[in-house]
Amino acid sequence: MVLTCIEFLRTQAGEEIPMGLNPASAKRLAFTSHEPIGLVLAYSAFNHPLNLIIHQIVPAIAVGCPIIIKPALDTPLTCFRLVELFHEAGLPPEYCQAITLKDLDLATKLVSDQRIAFFSFIGSPAVGWMLRSKLAPGARCALEHGGAAPVIFTEDADIENAADGLVKGAFYHAGQVCVSVQRIFIHVHKIDFLSESITEAAKKLVIGDPIIETTEVGPLIRPREVDRVAEWVSNALNEGARKTTGGNKIFESCYEPTVLLNPSVDSKVSKQEIFGPVVCLYSYTEIDKAIEQANSLPFSFQASVFSSDIDTISYCYKRLNASAVIANDHTAFRVDWMPFAGLKTSGLGTGGIPYTMRDLQTKKMLVIKSPKL
Repeated sequence: MVLTCIEFLRTQAGEEIPMGLNPASAKRLAFTSHEPIGLVLAYSAFNHPLNLIIHQIVPAIAVGCPIIIKPALDTPLTCFRLVELFHEAGLPPEYCQAITLKDLDLATKLVSDQRIAFFSFIGSPAVGWMLRSKLAPGARCALEHGGAAPVIFTEDADIENAADGLVKGAFYHAGQVCVSVQRIFIHVHKIDFLSESITEAAKKLVIGDPIIETTEVGPLIRPREVDRVAEWVSNALNEGARKTTGGNKIFESCYEPTVLLNPSVDSKVSKQEIFGPVVCLYSYTEIDKAIEQANSLPFSFQASVFSSDIDTISYCYKRLNASAVIANDHTAFRVDWMPFAGLKTSGLGTGGIPYTMRDLQTKKMLVIKSPKL
């Protein structure tokens, strides 16, 4: 990530604005340069307490913006230690400060402070959009919320190697990922084989302490989240879904990887972000109907299509509501230098190191008038 920042700063440049094209612009030279936008306030989430905070802090420091970072109340220690490391490395303390706030009114007032030039938020849509409305006039922001990522699995897709990737995308970090695989729409001719493959792969996942190297599915952030996921799954089963594996609490803080077949489109697991180790499989006969259902929610982040036909991939790419469509891989794929953006209620602005660095700078133009030009 640091190398990405260095490369961006090394290659970033202003641009010349054409002059001398008409009498009004004669004898002039114009070009742009970049300056830090100002003080950054960042509120982060619990699910990746180191990685997400690095994505907020490092671009700000790289472009010269001081930053105040507030980690989630459930996971503050990683953030405070990271900030200490920056200070130990020589960063002036006033350039990066970490705070915790239990008082939500105070957190809202901080967002409204006129000294804040840019607000970075990672968390729930309800909180993010509310805080955006409290920004002082002129402040900019970036919001990263969640989604219910769809996958279109077509009739001509390579089924042999798909299950492992889809299972990883669904159950990595116990499903607590904003772009984790949640809804897989599978052609009716492939539904039986793929549902069996996904089910068998999910059954083999090792559940437990994430500190243990062999653990593949760890705990949810709070016991009450386990209870919520269990309730949603129970409701889905009562509403017609079929469970092929899982559906049980494992300890107070862990939930068994769960595969649901054809839940109702009105079930919470079909309409809302689960943010837990549950994946839903739906059979379809017409691809347009699958795409319509994939696009039916107010969320829009990353999506996937599995197909061996470039025309089918192109067809889905043009029609899926998503900021990124990933072919023949799961929806949670990401590298630091690619754009990463939630659309609709899933967010505002574009993440990814180079894109965040651009957001945290203003472009300033200099126009020089000279008779020698």
